[in-house]
Amino acid sequence: MSSRNARLIVDGRDVAQVVVADTWARRARGMLARRSPPEAMWFVGESAVHGVGMTRSLDVALLDRDGRVLATTVLRPFGMTRPRRGVMDVLEATRGSFDAWGLTVGSALARRGDGVAQADGFRGMLT
Repeated sequence: MSSRNARLIVDGRDVAQVVVADTWARRARGMLARRSPPEAMWFVGESAVHGVGMTRSLDVALLDRDGRVLATTVLRPFGMTRPRRGVMDVLEATRGSFDAWGLTVGSALARRGDGVAQADGFRGMLT
């Protein structure tokens, strides 16, 4: 199955390539069994993630429907995040990425180039 790729936009800045996990199969695979992990992975329609089978820690951001960061955490191997009210999507990245990108609670995230046109307030997507 091919992945949908896009560019990750953090507070208006293009920061990384992002794989969009927008189907059940893509979300189930996540970052598992990849020769080299993507810079970031955006899980559409998920309110929590787990680190079962992972060998490295990840930065995780919990996003509202507009792509605004509600919370961040470090997901350790075999750990998990808990579902949280208002979370519609989850972003994962290699640990340390959020600091490098300036991503914090309250940051506005978007995707550019994944073929989904933006409407105001439509889950942080850009054309």
